[in-house]
Amino acid sequence: MLQSYTALDRTLFVKAEKDLLIYANMKFSSYLYSMNDSHFKAVEEDDAEFYVYNVFTGGITTDIHHHSSAQMVYAEGGIVHIFTDLQHWYLPARCFMWIPAGTPHYIFSSSPNVEFYNFYFKKEENENGFFDEINIYSVSHLLREMILYTKDWNGKITKNDSAKYFFLKALKGILPEKRDKKLAFPVQHPFPKDETLLKIAKYIHANLEKPLTIESTAKEFGMSTRTLSRRFKEILGMNYVRFLRALRITRSLELMMEGKYNMYEIAMMVGYNSLSSFSNIFKKVIGIPPSEYQQKLRGGE
Repeated sequence: MLQSYTALDRTLFVKAEKDLLIYANMKFSSYLYSMNDSHFKAVEEDDAEFYVYNVFTGGITTDIHHHSSAQMVYAEGGIVHIFTDLQHWYLPARCFMWIPAGTPHYIFSSSPNVEFYNFYFKKEENENGFFDEINIYSVSHLLREMILYTKDWNGKITKNDSAKYFFLKALKGILPEKRDKKLAFPVQHPFPKDETLLKIAKYIHANLEKPLTIESTAKEFGMSTRTLSRRFKEILGMNYVRFLRALRITRSLELMMEGKYNMYEIAMMVGYNSLSSFSNIFKKVIGIPPSEYQQKLRGGE
């Protein structure tokens, strides 16, 4: 059972041992920037129909929290990780995530050059059903330009600032219509609460360049292959191979965005013994070749 405490008005922060394990096990870099939570109180104010909070720094992290406003998160130049309950979402650059009001979540990114845009929207009556669903979408060119237009904005936007107010109203209004199709890749997967599986997830994440067969991983943790396989299926609802593949493919997305490595190097770094095998798996999972997806992430046609 999670232990919680009220930090600022109706904004809730949640602390638990499993969350500390997640932070430790994901090998967060010491340079992560802890996002200032002072804006959460203003987000909850009755007249804060819109609130903008942008962060342009290398590496970010937040505490677990939720708020009565929905949140739109956009990443430019890196990949952002978002945890919601048992789901670990990967938000690539040039994509946005819609987080409905009241959804507990926390965020981190170790990307050194990420531009992180946050928009908070009060729930309205008779909203489009789109706003009740948590998901990630690639952005249209129009939506991206609108988001970037707010780069120098920060704080509560009220009707007293009519130009910004109606701009954000329009931005929210076009989300259900102007978003591109959902990303072909299912950019989320279950993440374990079980302490042993968390340790195994850390081990996998830190050793993606290795073969990492279920037999070798089970041996590393003094378990039988059968026991490890059963725990993955019972706790995560997915098998070991799918979990490993998800981590490898999503790690490859991060490496693509860094722009430091060619595709062969990326394939080796995430555990594939040839570029062709990596490309085949990537296309099978994503639906398009890695080179094409890299271009998409960087805003290409």
